[in-house]
Amino acid sequence: MSWWLRRLSLVFLTLFAGTLSAQDSLQTATSIVNDGEWSFVRLAYDQANYRYACRVAGFGNRTDYPDAEFHLRQGIDRLTLVTTGEEQFLRPGDPNLMNFPWLYAVEGGQWDLDESEAAHLREYLLRGGFLMVDDFHGTEQWSVFETSMRRVFPERPIVEIPEGDPVMSLVFEVDRSIQIPANQFIRTGQTYQCDGYDPHYRGIYDDEGRLMVMINFNMDLADAWEHANDPLYPEPMTGQAIRFAVNYVIYSMTH
Repeated sequence: MSWWLRRLSLVFLTLFAGTLSAQDSLQTATSIVNDGEWSFVRLAYDQANYRYACRVAGFGNRTDYPDAEFHLRQGIDRLTLVTTGEEQFLRPGDPNLMNFPWLYAVEGGQWDLDESEAAHLREYLLRGGFLMVDDFHGTEQWSVFETSMRRVFPERPIVEIPEGDPVMSLVFEVDRSIQIPANQFIRTGQTYQCDGYDPHYRGIYDDEGRLMVMINFNMDLADAWEHANDPLYPEPMTGQAIRFAVNYVIYSMTH
């Protein structure tokens, strides 16, 4: 394929992804199906106007869709007694969000929540919701993520998940020292992106000590779900990523 055709294809994919993202952002209560005990709910968000020195390609809130959902749903079905329902895209201000205990935000280093969205997300979390943030890397992306997260909880600290927190052992004992990589690992063997050299499991707790926000920083669990059937992606990483997710899901439904 010639260089100009490759470039044209890249432009098309970028525009196509942006169009889909915009459609998802507008699709709120029109097609909600609550047909299981647990559903994979993605957060539909607007992207920040950023200029990273380290640019990581991605499709915003649609990154890893739909394969990540498909494989994680299979894992939940096989490894737990929880019945899974249809996947959803919901805006943070959508009242239907209150019907789902578990919410997933991909590429948190790109999101940009306004004050109204932050207030609704805050209410969701304080009323018992659980937010998993995943697939963002390095100091610049952390800064973008933290800016919006501070709109949600300006008074609550973001802390490293302490040893012994039940979220790390509720169903499976997980190894938090492993950096679960994006699929560039297949080509390069490199587990990190940008200057995100070390994995961090961080969180925000409520006044009763319940974990409301689970932040997977400098790693990419969804890529491990997405590539579960790829023989080139290391199976131990996929296994760890699904074990983490099972813990998060069961925690969200029992706390």
